[in-house]
Amino acid sequence: MKAQELHGHLDALLLAVLEQGELHGYAIIEALRARSDGSLDLPTGTIYPALRRLERAGHVASTWSTVNGRERRTYQLTDSGRRALAGERAGWHEFRVTVGRFLDPGSAPGTPA
Repeated sequence: MKAQELHGHLDALLLAVLEQGELHGYAIIEALRARSDGSLDLPTGTIYPALRRLERAGHVASTWSTVNGRERRTYQLTDSGRRALAGERAGWHEFRVTVGRFLDPGSAPGTPA
């Protein structure tokens, strides 16, 4: 799956990954890949700008640490991020139900199952 196909949903996916706990950037990429069974194999050039955007919005906070002599940035969800994620989930549910009425056979009201 390409980053373009995720337009409008990447931030929600990143917030959901960070809901499990703080992670450094590469671990976030690995978590997206693992939770999607390999479908989401996104480049750092897609992930890091999104993380910076989420940090500027106050949904994510980051800290620098040194691990095995290497500097890395660790990201964690903020309270604002948790509220944003709840809103994203509600919006996703509404979107899925509405679009499903057109694309899922038998799900439209009055359609025989």
